[in-house]
Amino acid sequence: MTATLITPPATTPAHRDSNVRRWLAAYTSSMLGDNVYYMALSWAVVRSASPAQVGLVMSASALPRAVLMLGGGVVADRFGPRRVVIGSDAVRCVAVLAVAALLFLTSPGLLPLTLLALVFGAVDAVFVPAVGALPARLTGTDQLGRVQGMRGLAIRFAVVVGAPLGGLAVAAGGACAAFTLAGLLIAVSVPLLVSVRVRDLAKEPGAAGTAWSDLRAGLRHIRRHRVLAPLMLAIALGDLGFVAPLNVGLTLLADRRGWGAAGMGWVLAGFGVGAGAASLLLAVRGRLARAGFVAGWTITAGSVAVGGLAFAPSLAAAVGTALLVGLLTGLSGAMCGALLQTQADPAHLGRVTAVSSLISLGLTPLSMPFTAAAIGAWGLGPVYVVSAGVCGLGGVVALVTPALRRAELPG
Repeated sequence: MTATLITPPATTPAHRDSNVRRWLAAYTSSMLGDNVYYMALSWAVVRSASPAQVGLVMSASALPRAVLMLGGGVVADRFGPRRVVIGSDAVRCVAVLAVAALLFLTSPGLLPLTLLALVFGAVDAVFVPAVGALPARLTGTDQLGRVQGMRGLAIRFAVVVGAPLGGLAVAAGGACAAFTLAGLLIAVSVPLLVSVRVRDLAKEPGAAGTAWSDLRAGLRHIRRHRVLAPLMLAIALGDLGFVAPLNVGLTLLADRRGWGAAGMGWVLAGFGVGAGAASLLLAVRGRLARAGFVAGWTITAGSVAVGGLAFAPSLAAAVGTALLVGLLTGLSGAMCGALLQTQADPAHLGRVTAVSSLISLGLTPLSMPFTAAAIGAWGLGPVYVVSAGVCGLGGVVALVTPALRRAELPG
């Protein structure tokens, strides 16, 4: 069974489309709520648990998200991404506000916080694939590059504003106030999403399969696709070599160089500015020619910049390097995301997004404890160089695969 989008005769530019703007407002509000939620959860757990318990509760979302992510892609494709996103945000809103009410009325201990983390992880498993599949139903394929840039800007805005907003809520009324704010921000997204119009899929007649057969069909679609299969490999290698150095590696680097938490914050700010600039570029231009070629070279160049972080002679040099890392990896990430959106059969887009999200959110974070142990054994320089090499292999895959190298965004 195949499916194609019913494309209107002319597509309104995404940034001028009120329907896309409503979706963007809903997505931004939901992401702000996410960031405030994580701030509230970490504060609530720290106030009532040992360090080991803090780690367990904060990581409780990861397991259900990783285990259920592929199934979440099937759900998104079967029931429609808009319906799934609305339901997911509604469940998250109710769960967060329920915990806020418990904190207001009593001191419930760790159990409700752990259950909340587990619920968030399980809901994320369907929310993330649905969010990835939704833009293709909002606008024409020629606007998906611009939408990817707009989505990247929303994520950066939520990260920059959400954490301080959560901190202010905690300072004003403790974890209860922060959870309440998070729930209200997520709630704002629901009526906005209800008002969003989506385009239908034109499907050929065929019998509906089981969930397992749907999952296998989605994986088969990726495996047999001339662009998607190497693109997934490039994303996996790029993330595997990038995630750990920019998380646990950066913390150890700042500690050993004596930059402290403030210095690490400046380096992360440089990365955020670079990544935001890449998203802005794509949001303004709408598309870049030779998208596959650009993705390959920016992954490769970004890997060199990642390796260079360990050898930055000063904090200022590290901030400048991080800005370059953000610009290059932000651009490659936007190109890869836009290619996923435009190359995948729309009927499989939830499952395609689930696979790429599982790589980024479920598998590559597992490299962080190994990276930390390797840095302890061999030092920062060698580990950063090896990580950069793994990341660079993703660019090589993109450049040596003809179909991916020549892939273009519609426009």
